[in-house]
Amino acid sequence: MSEKIVQLNEEVIKGQLKELVRGSVEETLNALLEQEAEKLTQAARYERNEARQGYRSGHYSRNLTTTSGDVTLHVPRLKGVSFETAIIERYRRRESSVEEALIEMYLAGVSVRRVEDITEALWGSKVSPAAISELNKKAYVHIEDWRSRPLQGGRYPYVYVDGIYLRRNWGGEYENVAVLVAIAVNEDGYREVLGAAEGMKEDKASWVSFFQWLRGRGLDGVKLVVGDKCLGMLEAVGEVFPEAKYQRCTVHFYRNVFSVVPRSKVKLVAKMLKAIHAQESKKASREKAKAVVAQLREMKLKEAAKKVEDGGVTAFAFSISLP
Repeated sequence: MSEKIVQLNEEVIKGQLKELVRGSVEETLNALLEQEAEKLTQAARYERNEARQGYRSGHYSRNLTTTSGDVTLHVPRLKGVSFETAIIERYRRRESSVEEALIEMYLAGVSVRRVEDITEALWGSKVSPAAISELNKKAYVHIEDWRSRPLQGGRYPYVYVDGIYLRRNWGGEYENVAVLVAIAVNEDGYREVLGAAEGMKEDKASWVSFFQWLRGRGLDGVKLVVGDKCLGMLEAVGEVFPEAKYQRCTVHFYRNVFSVVPRSKVKLVAKMLKAIHAQESKKASREKAKAVVAQLREMKLKEAAKKVEDGGVTAFAFSISLP
């Protein structure tokens, strides 16, 4: 006796489920609009009573793009009372989560054409390039407000800086552009991203301008600046924060050492380097650094030993006396 085989068409099922969810969202939103209208007029549809504040005058339709797809809202028209719904903002055509997703896609580097294709696949309707441009304008306003905000965290003894290189499109040609970033820890121990700015390249002029911009917004009390071995940044620190000390970033320093260490010995060398920073005083860390240099030479890692020896002046220049 042959067995009956049940075959399922996943695409059909997914489409039906998506339509079911979309229909439920549409029905729920319209029901909420009706409830708001009843509350404002203090009467249900066709109900007549002494407490009634206004009258219905039909509906008008609005399209709304949600994460479940496009839904049609039947917004009540009222006479004698203003209908301001809390369900959806006036003139809004997309759910806020949809707008956030569009902005995130654009900032992540997704092309406008690709955004159109993605929105059609996710929500069943394309978003025009003009709409994406308007959303980006909103995002850039918030970004600029954040970048220019006053620094109100008090004094910032520890400041970490770095230059991140990104590819930027200039008239159809791509160039590498440096984005200068500063993160600090205030006297209460709270970490804060101070700011980011385009520097074109990591030269002294760019870093001086960046540091002065931070000072103008309230950066004060800097005692230690941590960064890579960029000459322009080192000169800028001495000019803008003459009383601050400098320490080379341990991550950059470790990577520089690892570049001349066989992969099989990287973990062992990492433990040796971390032991230097684990010391409780500057004197102890320097003595430990000398011991690590000798040990690296015994392991026939002469280049790594030289990098630790030469880089120790800035990589282990921290002072335990700092608060």
